[in-house]
Amino acid sequence: MNTVIQLLYLLTAVFFMLGVMRLRSPATARSGNQLAALGMAIALAATLWANHRFAGGALIALAALLGLVVGSAAALKVRMTAMPQMVALFNGMGGGAAALVAAGDWVARGPGGAAGAIAALFTVLVGSVSFSGSLIAFLKLQEWIQGRPIVYPGQKAVSLLLLLVDLAAGVALAAGNLGQGPTPMGLYSLLALLLGIQVVLPIGGADMPVVISLLNAMTGLAAAASGFLLQNQVLIIAGALVGASGTILTQQMSRAMNRPLSNILFGAFGQLRTEGGQAVEGTVQSATVEDVATLLAYARRVIIVPGYGLAVARAQQEVRQLMDKLLQRNVDVRFAIHPVAGRMPGHMNVLLAEADVPYDRLYEMEVINPEFAQTDVALVIGANDVTNPAARTQPSSPLYGMPILNVDQAAHIVVLKRSMNPGFAGVDNPLYLNPKTQMLFGDAKASLTQLLKALDEV
Repeated sequence: MNTVIQLLYLLTAVFFMLGVMRLRSPATARSGNQLAALGMAIALAATLWANHRFAGGALIALAALLGLVVGSAAALKVRMTAMPQMVALFNGMGGGAAALVAAGDWVARGPGGAAGAIAALFTVLVGSVSFSGSLIAFLKLQEWIQGRPIVYPGQKAVSLLLLLVDLAAGVALAAGNLGQGPTPMGLYSLLALLLGIQVVLPIGGADMPVVISLLNAMTGLAAAASGFLLQNQVLIIAGALVGASGTILTQQMSRAMNRPLSNILFGAFGQLRTEGGQAVEGTVQSATVEDVATLLAYARRVIIVPGYGLAVARAQQEVRQLMDKLLQRNVDVRFAIHPVAGRMPGHMNVLLAEADVPYDRLYEMEVINPEFAQTDVALVIGANDVTNPAARTQPSSPLYGMPILNVDQAAHIVVLKRSMNPGFAGVDNPLYLNPKTQMLFGDAKASLTQLLKALDEV
């Protein structure tokens, strides 16, 4: 029977790898997710089979059923705009589960030699940090706590002290100086949980996608380490896949923002500032729906720039309808996607795919940027920081150096926005004072609905 179970675990690993490969493209992402889910189902079935003779088998089955119900209900109920929060929450659950398994194994069986002690302590530390850090990320994205950095004097020193104390406690545990019972391991875990909170609190909402990706990689490492501890190959493979993909994604996002990871983690980006930056002169030009409809109707090329404002307003269906109406008028319509638009990579792609916007109309930043100079109208829907020209022109701006979409090079710019408030980064956008820019204030969904009606009358 053990041979069959190992073969099932190997099949699970194959499905995981095929699933990750197919996640590389929006066109195949759905089937990739299904393959990975099938692999997980096989792994759960194999685990239940392996434990069917033990009293714990029934508990495993009950836990799996409960998780299936809760996970399915959450996935069906959650809105696409809240998908980043759900990813953060589910990621935290994975890290917490790995930490609990390692801590329970330590208390029940002891460290089991140097290799076992290192694997267990590493899993508890990394898994606990990922769990508490992911919960803070969830709370920030859900806006149950403020999204801006929460900082206080000496915060970095406190974080370093917590890390050093926790590492020292780990060494003492491995050496047997603190005993083997649940209390020493509980204190070690508590320190790690506090460390995760301490590290994520000073990170602003603009950088939360990078944090989620990094915590996801940490969860993968914790799962892989617990696989070594339990001698479970599928945990090792799955954890390694998650750890590697999360690390690569973190690096790519840092590169897309042209900021080192250390600056993201310790720079308190998005903190309210009372000085810095350059004063920008200009007048805000407010437009009417009829003005924008006329501008779009007689354009030859329109580039739509979606951002988090689109997601909040849940206006993706209206955007697709706008695209359809413009295409009927022989207007060339394209979508410009910044790699960190929204609240996590791929957020805009998912929203537009949900509205059946064709994939071939979505262009990445490197491809679409040269096209703005030949574009009649750039229609910006809530994308603030990723269109801010200060990233190119103001060395004193915290955005300076971040690659942006070249919206300001279009002949006409229309921005749909609720107000003149800055975005996640807390930085004013000079684009809104550009003489070529017209502001259409209001909820994006309502504005687009009115715009659709006005187009019919042009």
